[in-house]
Amino acid sequence: MALNFRITAHQNPDNLHLRLDGDFDGSSAQELVNALEKRCRFSARAFIHTNGLRQVDPFGLSVFHANLHNLKQGKICRPLLFTGNHACELAPNGRKDSILS
Repeated sequence: MALNFRITAHQNPDNLHLRLDGDFDGSSAQELVNALEKRCRFSARAFIHTNGLRQVDPFGLSVFHANLHNLKQGKICRPLLFTGNHACELAPNGRKDSILS
């Protein structure tokens, strides 16, 4: 994992907010997937805030996008909403409002 990567989470029954800070590499991507698997099932929507990301590694993106399929299969996350400067980069198909169903 990038030494400076961190996920800050805030959750209520309606929404999960995950704020990403630091550099997004392959390990960081897996950490994000793990956080979604663990916490997303308890909220109706998940917001992924990307303004705190400094750098997004192409390998990190490929790890994240490859693992989104597993989230879909497990029906863990319904809407994933991406915000911030790197929203279109992280979102599948460049859509900030990605629905995994």
